[in-house]
Amino acid sequence: MTHGLLQMILLCGEIFADILNTIFVFVLSAVISLTASTATGKIKNIPAFILTGAGLVIGLNANWKMSMFWEAGAVNYLYITVFILLFIFCYLREIPSSQDSTSPGSQTQDSGPACSTGILPGITFWIIPLSVLAGWSNENMGPTCFIISILVMLKLKKSGRRIRAWMPLGSAFSLAGSVMCIIAPGNFVRSATIPERGVLWNAFLRCYYELTAAFRFQITTLVLLAAILVISITFCRIKLSDHEKILLLGALLSWGAMILSPHYPDRATFGTMCLMIVVIISRSILVVRQKKEAALPLFLCMLIIWGAGMYNLGEFLAISLGWIV
Repeated sequence: MTHGLLQMILLCGEIFADILNTIFVFVLSAVISLTASTATGKIKNIPAFILTGAGLVIGLNANWKMSMFWEAGAVNYLYITVFILLFIFCYLREIPSSQDSTSPGSQTQDSGPACSTGILPGITFWIIPLSVLAGWSNENMGPTCFIISILVMLKLKKSGRRIRAWMPLGSAFSLAGSVMCIIAPGNFVRSATIPERGVLWNAFLRCYYELTAAFRFQITTLVLLAAILVISITFCRIKLSDHEKILLLGALLSWGAMILSPHYPDRATFGTMCLMIVVIISRSILVVRQKKEAALPLFLCMLIIWGAGMYNLGEFLAISLGWIV
């Protein structure tokens, strides 16, 4: 699916591809904010959070050149993550938004779907292509989408809420897309290039790749996520919503699923990073709503991360232009 999309984009020329890539950075950031709103309710000052999301995507990216600058990588990660998060958003919005406050006697909000009321127009029809795209995306994010859809339906059933007809339909097609992605001939060709080793040696390498992904590729994202979780839960006493719990579990699953792969490149952490960014954004919104004075420190923190991303970009451009040897 992604390779077909890549070919169509390249037929339009490199300049078109460059412009589209830039646009999709902000489209992805907007969808991140949209997904975060399932836990926070309506977001005010949307442009600020779109810019914040874009800065985090650039600054926390383990390999922005391969996942955003390289056209094949941009389609496989930047573009396809938009569809993945839209799929997840459709399910998460069905879970009621509940926010806890530290104030004594405060009321818990439970007003149905967080972002809007009713069914998204025509979802029974367009959920099928969206589900296939979400499932037929990456080896780790496709199954994660399917599991998230199942978790949401289980949550709705447990709380006595209605499971809409499109939900099992989307879940089934995301699973079908995941299967098609995993059994694609290219995966077997890739696996054939990996040298044969013993079971224990392979197990050691798989664990090594998993730890490398966590403690090298995504350590900054994890530290930022841990910091905002400690601040929001311990000091602001804002409990995790069901939306955030499912997103964090999805991030864990998408990371852990790569233990089944003989290779875990840094760019493959892109989807996992975006799931964590959604939680970082939602937690930040809730903290600022409760403590206005936290807005400036959080903004400065995001600005530093954005600056790190701009440094990497500037270094790359300087090397490309021959200013740095």
